[in-house]
Amino acid sequence: MEPIPRHRYSCARLGCMRIRSLNHSVYQHDYHIVWGTKYRRKYLKEYVKDELITKLYETIKKYPTLHINTVNTDEDHIHLQIEIPTNMAVSTVVQKLKAESSQHLKKRFKFIKDMYLDEGIWSVGYFSSTIGLNEVMIKRYIEHQGKKDYPRQARIGFS
Repeated sequence: MEPIPRHRYSCARLGCMRIRSLNHSVYQHDYHIVWGTKYRRKYLKEYVKDELITKLYETIKKYPTLHINTVNTDEDHIHLQIEIPTNMAVSTVVQKLKAESSQHLKKRFKFIKDMYLDEGIWSVGYFSSTIGLNEVMIKRYIEHQGKKDYPRQARIGFS
């Protein structure tokens, strides 16, 4: 398998919404998951983002039935499009990803460790939705996280 591109984290080459199977089930479970930094602190800069995303991919290597299709961040939250099999609870997957990335980022960046001391770096909850027919819209939304929105120019026309 090719290495994950450094600045493009999507499933364009891998193919999204795959039909997967376990011993006794066939499934197509893609989730859009979002969680924020604790107190919505804005520390997910590019250099932290790269380290975070690398850690997320390292974490899911331990679980061969998990697959991240798309991942991106804004400065205070993360979006994932992830395949989760029928035999794993979404809450368990999120807990593992948050716990391992929290520990790693605190070890890697002193300023994050100092910011949170003995607590985790992520907010307690998360958002989760299943992805179906609106997969393309969600993928574009995730890929555009962190980019500035510019107001559209009003088009005034006389005819």
